[in-house]
This record gives sequence, structure tokens and C-alpha cells, in this order.
Amino acid sequence: MTGKKIITVFGATGRQGGGLARAILAERGDDAEFSVRAVTRRPDAEPARELERLGAEIVRADLDDEESLEAAFEHAYGAFCVTNFWEHMSAEREIAQAGAMARAAAHAGVQHAIWSTLEDTRECVPLDDARMPVLQERYKVPHFDGKAEADHLFTDEGVPTTFLRTTFFWENLLGSFAPQHGDDGALWLRYPMGQSRLSGMAAEDIGKTALALFRQGASVVAATISIAGEHLPVADMAAALTDAVDRPVRYRPLSADEWRAQGFPGADESGNMFQYYADCERRFTGARDLDAVRRIDPALQDFSTWLAAHREALRDAWA
Repeated sequence: MTGKKIITVFGATGRQGGGLARAILAERGDDAEFSVRAVTRRPDAEPARELERLGAEIVRADLDDEESLEAAFEHAYGAFCVTNFWEHMSAEREIAQAGAMARAAAHAGVQHAIWSTLEDTRECVPLDDARMPVLQERYKVPHFDGKAEADHLFTDEGVPTTFLRTTFFWENLLGSFAPQHGDDGALWLRYPMGQSRLSGMAAEDIGKTALALFRQGASVVAATISIAGEHLPVADMAAALTDAVDRPVRYRPLSADEWRAQGFPGADESGNMFQYYADCERRFTGARDLDAVRRIDPALQDFSTWLAAHREALRDAWA
């Protein structure tokens, strides 16, 4: 690692940070610009050990323990900062974690941070708008709005930061938002999206795009860059999935109220999210110019490319 610029990667054993860590580690040879410092709460777990075998430095730290972050940032050139709302489902906790990272990055003199963030949905759907309920007292979509509220924490601390706005992960089709089995033998996508397009992307491409931005350096500091792999109506996604898994996948949208009424943990949150995607479609997709994004990362996957790589995983998950 001598002579390489250290990139501190939070979430290195997860989807976003893992994509960045692996993209950096894939660059072998003396001319590789960066090295990986993978931050984890569980350095002895197999995902961390695998990164270590690939050449990453492993550092234990916890976003809820600000003192533990000091070693994570020490002598680092850059940092990829990400939080996981779904682990605790608290926007306030996400904001606190972002603040801890911002302060630690500032103290260490990090030259380039990338903060994985999202839009403030209240700019499109104000709190007094009755279309969707207010959650956690002052948010419409807490896992969006909390990240957006945290943006200023990095600039307030003087951390040179690129704000990387993400979107729906296609990997959700393998888990949280997999289609439901119908009595007719078909698989049904029931997202409350109507005919609106859903912006999606491969989660690993977030990390790969982040690496391209680290290479650009100061030219993208203070920039807000919104990314997606493709914007597709959910009916088109269902048709593509049918071809990929050789099994009928159909789309029958619920209303947002019907989705929220399902009552599973996070139903209100995800219902509001899908309603925001649908009601604010033009604004959200318009911020994600696919040609511009591919000028940053030409290898960014579209949905068909992602499907080709995950066909067997989808079949197994939906068996």
C-alpha cells in the first residue's frame, strides 16, 4: 500500500461500500492510485476477512462511537461515507452518524469525501401535503430526508465533499421487494408506482461510480451528482424479468395507501418512498441524466445487463 492514497470505505462489507472496495482492489500493480481501508464493526467476520485477503486494510469502528472513527480516518486521502437506515430505521440516528463522520474527516484533514445521499422529498411533497403521512414527526420519507438534512454537516465542517445521490437498488428484487407468488402461478410486482418510471441501478455501481469520482478529485468537490442505471416503468421491468427467469412476472400496482396498509415493518416508509418516486417522477428522473452518468462511469449497468448477471440468483430466490 506504500505510496497509494488511502480511501477509507464505510459499509465496505455491504453493497455500496463493497462495490467501491472491490473496484479499488481489482486495480493491481504499482500504478494503482488508491488503497482500501475497510471500516467494519466486525473485523473477524468472514466478509471482512475476505476483503483482507484481497488486500484491504481492516479497521474496526462504529458510527455510533465517534471516538472509534479516529483510526478509520487517520492519514486517509479520501473517504466514502454511507449509513444504513434499514438497520435501525431512524433518520435522527442517520444524521448523528453522518455528523460523526464529518467531524472525524475534518479532524483528519481528509482531502475528498463522497457522501452517499438522497433528495429531500419535502421539496416536492411538503409536510403539510396530505398525499402521504408524516413519519418520525417531521419527514415524508425518512431515509431520504435524513440523508439530505445531513449534507450540510460535511460542508459546515469544511470537508471537501462530493454529494452522490443514489436510487432504488435492483438487488431489492432479491429480497425486500421481491415479487409475490400468485395463486395463478405467476409472480406479481405490486409496487404503488402506477405507470410512472422507477429509477434503478445495481448497488455495486454506486461504488464504481464513486471510484471514478475519486479519480476526478477536486473538480467534483461540492458537486451534487445524481445517478441511476435506467428509468423503467414497472410493467417493463416485469416483462424483462419474465424473459430473464422464464416464468411469468406481472405488474398489478397497489395504491400507496394499500401498500402502507400491509403493516409490515417499514410499510409506511417504503409506501411513501414509492409514492414519491411516482408523484415526483419527472423531477427525480430529470436529475439523473443517464448519458451524463455514463460519461462518469461508462460501464454503468442498465437493467438488462444486471438481469443477465443475476438470472440464476433471481430464479433461486423466487423458487
